Amino acid sequence: MRKPIPIDEAIERVMEWCREGEKEYVSLEQCDGRILAEHVEATMPIPWFDRSPYDGYALVADATERASTHAPVLLEVVGTIGAGSVWDGTLAPNEAVKIMTGAAIPNGANAVVMVELTKEIEKDGKRFVQIKRKVNEGENISRVGEDMKQGEIVVEKGTVIHPGIVAVLATFGYDRVPVMKKPKVAIISTGSELLHVYEPLEKGKIRNSNAYMLQAQIRRVGGEPILFGKVADTFEHTLHVVQKALREADVVITTGGVSVGDFDYMPRVYEHLGAKLLFNKVAMRPGSVTSAAVFENKMLFGLSGNPSACYVGFELFARPFIKAMLGQPKRYLKKVQAVLQKDFLKPNPFTRFVRANVSYDDGMLHVEPVGKDKSNIVSSLAQANAFIVLPGGTRGFQAGNRVDVLLLHDEGDNVWS
Repeated sequence: MRKPIPIDEAIERVMEWCREGEKEYVSLEQCDGRILAEHVEATMPIPWFDRSPYDGYALVADATERASTHAPVLLEVVGTIGAGSVWDGTLAPNEAVKIMTGAAIPNGANAVVMVELTKEIEKDGKRFVQIKRKVNEGENISRVGEDMKQGEIVVEKGTVIHPGIVAVLATFGYDRVPVMKKPKVAIISTGSELLHVYEPLEKGKIRNSNAYMLQAQIRRVGGEPILFGKVADTFEHTLHVVQKALREADVVITTGGVSVGDFDYMPRVYEHLGAKLLFNKVAMRPGSVTSAAVFENKMLFGLSGNPSACYVGFELFARPFIKAMLGQPKRYLKKVQAVLQKDFLKPNPFTRFVRANVSYDDGMLHVEPVGKDKSNIVSSLAQANAFIVLPGGTRGFQAGNRVDVLLLHDEGDNVWS
C-alpha cells in the first residue's frame, strides 16, 4: 500500500540521513568550479605594505601647506620608484620621489599627489616637481590592511570557486586548495524499452534520455556521475546492478521501476536489500511515485521513468542531499514570486511543479508555463529555467496571479544561466 506524504516531510526524511563528505586538496590550477572545504583566511594583510594607488609623487604633506596656483611649491625629485622596487633613504620635507602605481611608499613620505596635478621642470641641472595646491596627509596612500586584514575570512566554506576566488587564493599563497570530494552518484536506468542514444529506433522502444539528463544535473550541483547503463526488466539483473552501484558510489539514483506495474522491481529490490524505506509516494505532480531508501548509510533515490517527473524528483530531493554532502549551505532551489503570464487552469489535487520560463521586465519577475504539462514530455525541459509551484487543492490559476516559483539555477550551483 502506498500513502502519499507531503513534499516537505519527504525532504526532511531524506536530509536526516545526510552527512557531510570528505575534503581533498587540489592544485590552484585545478580548483575552478570546485567547492571550498574550508574558509579561506587572509594569510597576510592586503596590501601588506603602504603603497601608491596612482602614478604620482610621494612627498611630505606639510611641504605643500602654502601651495597655490599663484604660488606653486617646488620639490626636488630625488628618485623614481617603479612597482616592485623600493627607494632607500628617508625623504626630506623639500624633496619628492616619483612613484608608480603599486609601488611602496618611501620612508618619510606621508602623501602622494597624482601626476596629472603636477608639472616636472628642470632647474640648475636638477629635477623639480611643481605643485599648485595643498596635499593632505594620507592622501592617495593605500594603507596596510586597507583591503583585507590578516586572519579575516575572505571566502566562506561551501562556496563554488570562480575566477575571482582563484585570484584571492593566489593572492594569499594557496597553491594547494582544500575542496570537497565530489560525491559519486550512480545512475541506473531500468526498462527493457530503453535504447542507447546511438542505437536506431525500434517500435516500442525509446532512447535513454534520463541517464544523460541526470548526468548533467549531478554535475551542475557538484557531484561526480557514474553511468551504470540500462537494466533489463528482470528482478535479478536489477538487484545485481544496484548492489554493484552501492559498492562503488555514495548515492544511487534509479529511474523507472518504482510504480506498481508487473515489471516495476525497485520496491522488491529495497526489500531484498533490507533497505530502510523512507517513502514510496509523494503528494506531488509530476513524480508522485518518487521513492527513497537508505542502505548502510547510503541513499537510494527511486525516480520516475518519465523525463519531466525524473527531473523534478532530482531537483527536489537528490539536489539538496548532494549539496549537503558538499558542505553547501544553499541547498534548496531559491523561491521567488512572479506574475503568471498565461492561464493555467488545470486543477491540482497534489502540489504541482510546472516547467516554466522566468523573465525580468519593468522591475518585475514574469513567469510562463512552457510546453505541455505532462510527465512524459521532454521538450518543455529545454525551455524551462524554473518551476511554477501550484499548491495542492487549487483549481487553476489565471494570468495576472502572483505565483511561487523555484529557480532552477542559482549562485550556489556550478553553473549560472
